[in-house]
Amino acid sequence: MTATLPLESQTTATRTDRIPVAVLGATGSVGQRFIQLLENHPWFRLHEVVASERSAGKTYGDAADWRLDSLLPRDASKLIVKDLGAGLESRLLFSGLDSSVAGEAEEEYANRGCAVISNSRNHRMDDDVPLLIPEINADHVGAIEVQRKRRLGYIVTNPNCSVMGLAMVLAPLERAFGVDKVQVTTMQAISGAGYAGVASYAILDNVIPFIGGGEEDKIEKEPRKILGKWDGAHHIDAQMTISAQVNRVPTIDGHLMTISVKLRDHASVEDVRAAIESFSGEPQALGLPFAPKHPLHYIDAPDRPQPRLDRDRERGMAVSVGRLRPCNVLDLRMVALVHNTIRGAAGAAILNAELLQARGLL
Repeated sequence: MTATLPLESQTTATRTDRIPVAVLGATGSVGQRFIQLLENHPWFRLHEVVASERSAGKTYGDAADWRLDSLLPRDASKLIVKDLGAGLESRLLFSGLDSSVAGEAEEEYANRGCAVISNSRNHRMDDDVPLLIPEINADHVGAIEVQRKRRLGYIVTNPNCSVMGLAMVLAPLERAFGVDKVQVTTMQAISGAGYAGVASYAILDNVIPFIGGGEEDKIEKEPRKILGKWDGAHHIDAQMTISAQVNRVPTIDGHLMTISVKLRDHASVEDVRAAIESFSGEPQALGLPFAPKHPLHYIDAPDRPQPRLDRDRERGMAVSVGRLRPCNVLDLRMVALVHNTIRGAAGAAILNAELLQARGLL
C-alpha cells in the first residue's frame, strides 16, 4: 500500500473544479450504478475504479458485466481496474463493496486520509460514523470531528435500501407528532440481492419471505439512529419500536413497503399528509445536484405507488407515498416506495458526498 497525503492537506474543490473520485467494488450492481450516476456529475469526476483481484489490470469495459439500461460511459470503460488495497490518487471514495470485504477495506482507506462514502452495512452503527440521510440528520456530520481523532480520514454511510424509504416517511411524522411504534412489511426487488443474488427459477412465480444478512434487524435498528440525535459525542437513538418483516418479490427495481404507525400525539390523516407533502431539508435548501425538489411525493390514487410506475420519480431520488388512511390496530397506515439502487444506494451516497462538499468537509 502506498502512502498518500492526509485529507487535511488537500485543497477543497470548488463547484467548478470537479473532484476526482474512485469507486470501490466498481463491477458489482451498486458499483455499476455509481458509474452510471457519476457520469457528467457537476462536482465529481470518476478517476479510478477498484474491484477484486480477478478484475484488476483489465479495462473497466472488459471487467464489468454491464447490466444497466444505459450505455456504459465511454470514459469509464477505458479506466484500468485497480486491485482492492491499491494506492489511489483520489481522496473521495464511493464504496459499493460487498460486506464480506467492506469493513476492513473502508477502514484502511479512511486511515490513509480518504473520505469513504459507503453503501455497505459494516460501519453504519459505529458510534462516531454518521448514518446519513441529509434531509433528516445533516447535523450528524458532526460525528466526523470525533471520528478523525482516531484516523486521518473518515467514513460516512447511507442506510439499508429499505430503511431509506422508511426513515424518509417517518421523519416528518417524528418531527411533528412523535412516533411510538412502527410495523413495516417490505416487498423488495431482486436487484437488491445483486445480479446473481436470486436464481431465476426461485423467484419467478414466487415470493420469498426471507432476506439474509440480518435484513429485518437493520430495518428495526437503523431508523432509530437516523431519527435520533447527535449530542456532540455520541448518537442517541430515537425512542420508537419497529417491527419488520421482509420479502423478496419478482420486480427488478423498487422496494415497496406497507407501514403502520402509532403516534405519540394525536394527528388526523389530513395533518399527516400535510407533514409528508411539506417535508424538506438541507439538500433542498442548498440546491444540491442530486437533491430531489420534493423528497416525498404523495400520490392520491387508490393503487399507488407502484414500482414500475413510480420508482423513477425525480431521477429515482424521491420516495413515493400513498394509501394513507386510519389503522384499526395502530393509528395510521400507508404504502411507500423507494428506488433501492438509486435513492437506496448509490444516489444516496452521492447526495451525502454533495452535502459534505457543501459544508467544506471534502
